[in-house]
Amino acid sequence: MKVIVAAHAGFCFGVKKALNKTEAALQMSPESLVYTLGPLIHNPQVIAKLSAQGAKIIEDFNVISEGTIIIRSHGVDPKLILKAKEKGLKVIDATCPYVKRVHELAKFLLKNGYQVVIVGEKDHPEVQGILGAIDNQGLVAYSSDDLLDKRFDKVGVVAQTTQSIERLQDCVDYLVDAAREIRVFPTICQATQLRQQAAVLLASKVDIMIIVGGKHSGNTRRLFELCQKVLPRVYHIERPDELEAQWFNPTDTIGVTAGASTPDWVIEGVVERMSEMENQDLKVEVPVAEEAANSEENQEAMMQSLEQSEFKRGEVLTVKVVSVDSEGVYVDVGQKQEGFIPLRELSYRHIDEPLNVVAIGQDVQAVVEKVEDDRVILSKKKADASNAWSTLSKAKEENTTIVSPVVEKVKGGLLVDVGVRGFVPASHISRQFVEDLDQFIGQEMSFKVLELETERNNVVLSHRLVEEEEMEKAMKAVFENLEPGKIVTGTVRRITDFGAFVDIGSGVEGLLHVSEMAWSRVDHPSDVVKEGEEIKVKVLGVDQEKERISLGLKQTKSDPWTEIETKYHVGDIVEGTITRVVDFGCFVKLEDGIEGLVHISQLAHHRVANASEVVKPDDFVKVKVINVDAEARRIGLSIRDAIPFDKLPKQPAVKKQKEFKRSKENEDSKEEVFGTTIGSQFSELEDLKKMLEEDDK
Repeated sequence: MKVIVAAHAGFCFGVKKALNKTEAALQMSPESLVYTLGPLIHNPQVIAKLSAQGAKIIEDFNVISEGTIIIRSHGVDPKLILKAKEKGLKVIDATCPYVKRVHELAKFLLKNGYQVVIVGEKDHPEVQGILGAIDNQGLVAYSSDDLLDKRFDKVGVVAQTTQSIERLQDCVDYLVDAAREIRVFPTICQATQLRQQAAVLLASKVDIMIIVGGKHSGNTRRLFELCQKVLPRVYHIERPDELEAQWFNPTDTIGVTAGASTPDWVIEGVVERMSEMENQDLKVEVPVAEEAANSEENQEAMMQSLEQSEFKRGEVLTVKVVSVDSEGVYVDVGQKQEGFIPLRELSYRHIDEPLNVVAIGQDVQAVVEKVEDDRVILSKKKADASNAWSTLSKAKEENTTIVSPVVEKVKGGLLVDVGVRGFVPASHISRQFVEDLDQFIGQEMSFKVLELETERNNVVLSHRLVEEEEMEKAMKAVFENLEPGKIVTGTVRRITDFGAFVDIGSGVEGLLHVSEMAWSRVDHPSDVVKEGEEIKVKVLGVDQEKERISLGLKQTKSDPWTEIETKYHVGDIVEGTITRVVDFGCFVKLEDGIEGLVHISQLAHHRVANASEVVKPDDFVKVKVINVDAEARRIGLSIRDAIPFDKLPKQPAVKKQKEFKRSKENEDSKEEVFGTTIGSQFSELEDLKKMLEEDDK
């Protein structure tokens, strides 16, 4: 068999402390005049050991007239301690500090008009002591069943320190709907929680659990109940000789844990007994022993702090928010007193709802203002301000960035909560002009410290400087890694008449000129790209000195002119759309990036004085390819030659006669009726010149 001992098992520091005080008293009183008011702890072996040393258990100190009486760790009604002292008895109070704190919290709740509800076992000595501290005016609930049909105006909840968190939660869940106002102090001892968590975790990994501890020990019974929910084979014993061989199988892995009143030597005796039963050495493991030791050391430190209740004005404490109401925030100061932060001391800003600043269960820092009526009055505002000035000074000195929420728009800028009031001028909100400042309210933003004057409580911040610094870093990284020819993905940010600015990452923008958008003519950049559109572009040039990047979109697609001679041949009849009409003809788009010129002389079989008389933009036409020059990126087209001659409309006879007569009358001009004049030839040459100039443009 294999035995695993739970990381958190056995004596807690409260029990150890009570035992140490008792043994010290026994050494000082050899005449056997040391008494404990009830059993010191719920463990018969420990009680027997103390009895052998001379300690006597009494239930009523009136039966003795002298000697030392020890108050056990569970505590008692504080009035009993006063009576014992009045009788002349020496009183050693070994009440666990956690239990004392429950007494103080219960008294505070009662004093402030709350119905006190104690989650625990009514007959348990600890619960009886809590009730005595509030003159038996509390209500004890073991579960929500004990609260059925009850309604409260104001209810305050504390818990027996050895209760389970599930039982406390069950009662609180009911009271949330049964009370107008509820305040909850989760006073379950951390040592108890650690033991319960470790026991449940171990039970989920073993075949059988042995729970060691007194049968009257509440925390030991809780361990037994919790483990039973996880594992069917769970046994509760007080002594090693209660172990029975039939409980175990040779291949079992056995988990062992013990209540807070169980000494180490009893646990060791249980393991030794199992080894004897097996007649072999068992493999014993104690997991995360170092973690357990650290937790116990922390527990001891916490208990020592609980016993010290002196606070100094101006002292900074880390406290936990327990509950809130319209007047402020109630906090756990880690000691016997109640902590309270008034609403006005939560923040330098005016607030109506505490939960806008803090959350239940949150740890916050606060400055001690004063102690009154067993309650510590604190200021979160002053702690925030002190921390803020320190942080701001360091940020300004080291030129670092701080992150804080924007809380309000004011004339000329924004207010930021940096623990104190911080102002951001409108000119320092962004690199670009921002018209709507409301959009920033509630946002967490990063800032540089521009001005800092503690005397005038003046803090001026800049988000623009953060953007500029980030942009500078991004630009540097981009220029270091960007090379001409690289294809990158970008987002169109702005469109102008001459092109578009594309963000290629980290806010770095490059210019996509209109001439680099498509292989064909582009009238306006918005015809090709839209703002916010994601596109792939090619880096054409990088000027690091001038911080300029030129981009191309058409270069990400193949150049249609590289295949022009294989796709278009002289004599081909093709179709296209007229894009522009000029004095010397028109341009026809055959495909994206390919435009050809139809000279005015090629528009029709008859003479055309003005191209717009024959064609107009967006006309769909058939054309004949009359020449192709891939190197010059030119293609000549003819609408006239694409129309068969026999399909031409016949000219009126009268018109021909007139033309014939006119030709006869001008024989000396050498003009031919259906020929071309020398003047028209010069005209065509001039038109060709204009065409070339236009094409070059």
